[in-house]
Amino acid sequence: MTSEHRGAAGPYTEYDNLPVLHATEANLPLLHPYGTVEVGGRYITPGGGRLTVRTDGKHHKITLDHLGCPAQLTKEKNALFKRLGLAAEGHCLHARCRHRAADAGAVLRSFQLRTGSIDLTAFVRAALAVELGDERPVDQLLREAEALVGPVRRPDPQGQEGQDSVTG
Repeated sequence: MTSEHRGAAGPYTEYDNLPVLHATEANLPLLHPYGTVEVGGRYITPGGGRLTVRTDGKHHKITLDHLGCPAQLTKEKNALFKRLGLAAEGHCLHARCRHRAADAGAVLRSFQLRTGSIDLTAFVRAALAVELGDERPVDQLLREAEALVGPVRRPDPQGQEGQDSVTG
């Protein structure tokens, strides 16, 4: 498995009509939307992202990097990725674990998915569906989370997420 690349300069290479990859990423496997996802894996997604999956025992840590891919940085997709984070967060609230889905300027998205909650492959498939423009899997995961804990925080359309509250 190729290790993560953390911002060192080039060389960069073209890969199957996706945004350019750093040379250390060129050998990463292309993740099929219906394929399985391994903990400890690093992949190239169909939408041009780099997906990394780790675990710390209680949570799967999923990082999706869309650096260099403006098609994945639209307002609509940012909102969908935030809703996906809320679905994961709802399961954590149900388990009395409190944290927020991270979103570093929408270029690097990080999710903490409680082990034993949403199936890892189903969660990653929902993220891949967002890349490809389908919001239905995210809506389904959010409905399932809200069935457990009631309404979870909704991102404020004005960007004032710090004023949101959790109800339930």
